[in-house]
Amino acid sequence: MDNYIGRLLDNRYEILEVIGTGGMAVVYKARCHRLNRLVAIKILKDELSQDAEFRRRFHAESQAVAMLSHPNIVNVYDVSHSDNVDYIVMELIEGITLKQYMQQKGILNWREVLHFSTQIAKALEHAHSRGIIHRDIKPHNIMILKDGSVKVADFGIARVSSAQSTLTREALGSVHYISPEQAKGSKIDYRSDLYSLGVVMYEMLTGRPPYDGETPVSVAIQHINAQAAAPRSLNPQIPIGLEQITMHAMAANPDDRYSSATEMLYDLDEFRRNPNVSFSAAAAAVPHTAERTTGQRTAAERNVRTRTAAPQKSTAPSKNRSNSAALVAGIICIALALCFIGYFLYSFFFADFFMETAEVAAPNFVGQYVEEIDHNDYPNFQIQIGQWAPSDTVEMGKVIDQDPKGNRMVKSGATISLTVSSGPSTDTMRDLVNYTEQNARTILTNLGLNLQVVTQLESSDVIQKGAVIRTDPVDKAQLTAGQTVTLIVSSGPDIVLIPVPELVGMDVDDAKNELDRLNLQYGIRYVDADEAKGTVIFQSIKQNEEVKAGTTINLQVSNGPKDEEPDAEKDPTEFPFTDPKVIWLPMPQGTGTVEVTIMIDDELEEEPFLLELVTVTDNGLPIAPDVEGVHELTVYIDGKLWYKMTYDFDTGEQLT
Repeated sequence: MDNYIGRLLDNRYEILEVIGTGGMAVVYKARCHRLNRLVAIKILKDELSQDAEFRRRFHAESQAVAMLSHPNIVNVYDVSHSDNVDYIVMELIEGITLKQYMQQKGILNWREVLHFSTQIAKALEHAHSRGIIHRDIKPHNIMILKDGSVKVADFGIARVSSAQSTLTREALGSVHYISPEQAKGSKIDYRSDLYSLGVVMYEMLTGRPPYDGETPVSVAIQHINAQAAAPRSLNPQIPIGLEQITMHAMAANPDDRYSSATEMLYDLDEFRRNPNVSFSAAAAAVPHTAERTTGQRTAAERNVRTRTAAPQKSTAPSKNRSNSAALVAGIICIALALCFIGYFLYSFFFADFFMETAEVAAPNFVGQYVEEIDHNDYPNFQIQIGQWAPSDTVEMGKVIDQDPKGNRMVKSGATISLTVSSGPSTDTMRDLVNYTEQNARTILTNLGLNLQVVTQLESSDVIQKGAVIRTDPVDKAQLTAGQTVTLIVSSGPDIVLIPVPELVGMDVDDAKNELDRLNLQYGIRYVDADEAKGTVIFQSIKQNEEVKAGTTINLQVSNGPKDEEPDAEKDPTEFPFTDPKVIWLPMPQGTGTVEVTIMIDDELEEEPFLLELVTVTDNGLPIAPDVEGVHELTVYIDGKLWYKMTYDFDTGEQLT
């Protein structure tokens, strides 16, 4: 049995079962008792936990990835080290990997490929905008949920594992998808992830990766030197536009690939709107590269024709005519030479002088789709996209503004910079519960909506101080630019602490009355002692220590000197709860202090408390939960499962 099953990490996460194993970690299904939800916990393997540098990088990268918040990225909730265990707490995904899905279906239809690829590209776009490169995009790290949506896992973790990786048989799963620069050990950037996405698309469309071999090294060499077969040669049903996008992403030279995930998304969206589209060879130049096959003018379609006159054949040549012809030819040559010299002088010395005085009206591009602006129609201007900007009123791809303004008189050859709409400045609210206030604010700022974030404090017995309890608006609600978002942040539990009185030396009845008055519980054990009968000789919590209301104080009371006759009517143990169905939990034998955590039906009965074993009676530790009916009772000692049973609180019967 796995050593972690049943353990309680940080008095919060109960490990339930193994759900996956990788090269560097084991993934478990677990329950977070603080928020009462199921999570996935990735625990580093023991051999990696011994490497201090690896652990440092693991925590640094994981903390950075925890800042990502996107519907297509698996959320990271927590990164921690507890009891020599390094682990990440993640969103639990109910679904299968893309690899498993492809194994079930074989070749995917192009609509599925477009659907999955677009979501993966959106995840990469978000991560890249936060400075994080995945480094290990492959079907094994892509989860498909029951609703068909996609979530990419293991962001940033590949950066750490790369320090430990070699091209062994175990690396074969990843080496099928690595970029040529990764295979060579060269510097990588965001385009490396796009190459890997292209390989994943290739495999979805054809049913096989572009390169394969017996060893990881042979596969890596093919990524560097080989040319993959065209996907349509393996599956003629693939639309040509989707094949072009795939091969554009898979270009061996990073400079020939898409420059960003955003650029790739533009072509994917263009293909989605028109599956018959065909893309030009220079698709990497600008985001809008679709060249429609019907009616679009190109420079190649404009033919410049020159005509030459047929020479006239002479029937009566003479010497005079020859001399005249030579003279004329010489004059013509001199004239042409003078024209050439004049053109040269004008072009290189005087053209700018005359051009400075020539002004023309700037064309007005506002309201036009930027992809429909043909630069060849405006030879007197240099047209460029200055920036993309959100707009709630202008459709994505249309020009919002330009500099200089339309119809303004400008010098011929001037540059016109366009501001193009990237669509409405909206997004959805993220799930920020249990994030620190600072991290929550960072996530909201990174949405780029200029949100007005305000904070309200509220006490909580469940959420730790400084963390978010809830938000207004709630998770997945629509957000617009400039909107106010309220973070309700925990100020910690609203607890009234009670100083424990001095009970040693008091009569037991007086001690019980005092504890009742202070709303404190008590347990009593009678022992042989030299003090007078009924005298309290020990209390488990010392005087003036502050405790919460309802805390149990264990007392030891003297039976009196041995020569005194014992009180036959006095029960040797007494526990003054009104409910007769008190449960006596077995406790460890010996001395010392242990931390006890009691759960009823996976809910915390009370905060974990310290127990001195010397105060435990022979019958164990008495508890009397305020519940009715059948419930499951679980006890942890120092974070490890100690005792579990099913108990009927109506009949007092232990069922299992």
